[in-house]
Amino acid sequence: MKAAVLHAAGAPLTIEDVTVADPLPHEVLIRTCAVGVCRSDLHFVDGVYPHALPTIPGHEAAGIVEAVGSEVRTVKVGDPVVTCLSAYCGQCEFCVTGRMALCVDAAVRRPKGAPPRLMLGDRPVAQMLNLSAYAELMLVHDHACVAIDPAMPLDRAALLGCAVTTGAGAVFNTSDVTPGETVCVIGCGGIGLAAVNAARIAGAGRIIALDPVAEKRALAEQLGATHSLDAADPTAADAVIALTRGGVHHAIEAVGRTDSAATAVKVLRRGGTATILGMLPPGERVGLSAIDLLSGKRLQGGLMGSNRFPVDIPRLVDFYLRGLLDLDTIIAERLPLARINDAFATLRQGDATRTVITFA
Repeated sequence: MKAAVLHAAGAPLTIEDVTVADPLPHEVLIRTCAVGVCRSDLHFVDGVYPHALPTIPGHEAAGIVEAVGSEVRTVKVGDPVVTCLSAYCGQCEFCVTGRMALCVDAAVRRPKGAPPRLMLGDRPVAQMLNLSAYAELMLVHDHACVAIDPAMPLDRAALLGCAVTTGAGAVFNTSDVTPGETVCVIGCGGIGLAAVNAARIAGAGRIIALDPVAEKRALAEQLGATHSLDAADPTAADAVIALTRGGVHHAIEAVGRTDSAATAVKVLRRGGTATILGMLPPGERVGLSAIDLLSGKRLQGGLMGSNRFPVDIPRLVDFYLRGLLDLDTIIAERLPLARINDAFATLRQGDATRTVITFA
């Protein structure tokens, strides 16, 4: 199969022939149809986060099941599926207490002694985030994908694998926004726009979007923001506090920058909660002052929207099919795999929302 391979951090990806193993009992072989180009991939491609090399990035994907292992019961050949990087074992402390997105059990990877899932000639290819989706085929654990309604367009469905699960999950799961509460979303890329849309679905009162790019702010308003402000304006946080008469109930940071995380804390009202979704550089710290603590403010992370994706993703599909969740607006362009480096170049500029890699 053709796949986009990363050999060195900071180097362009190269399209090469990679061999895929046959499925083991709990594995699923998927023909990839669409993959979103996510900033999380860029962190690994540019070396901000380390990863074993060579590797195939890509983790926001949808496709069609080609083959299943002997013990797979949740999907069958021909099913349209969405993959999710938060593969779960179903048996660890996190899984049995309902925090499946925190599972890191090795049971979802190939057992020791088994041949690697991916090979480049005689070299094993390290699978990225349990998926390695910038490839014509994906071989994943059966707890890393879920079947969806066949009526769902797969180029839109791909976004559910990360951006929408993370952004919407921050609203529905991590923050548990209730009707009438105020929400500020900082950063209007794919994740931030999904959070804005979800806040509208959840019945939030004022929804304020912050982003330095005017076009993204306009999209946020199209998706449900009641107000949008230029994040580059030094008075933006003060304006949020003024608009909400003391600050918001929930601030959602969807960029991955220390200054935007600080803004999320600043715009909170007494007793408000800031949820950090963006991948901050390793070693960076975000905190609360003594005054913040005395004011009852809270700070939390939200890994992958605290998802239970086998339930969450089909519900998000239903929201789309019912016209509640707008995925069409989030997609800026569709490109073939051969232009993956162009897609990353666009992402580095920070002006676009979501590029989707599509396969014929």
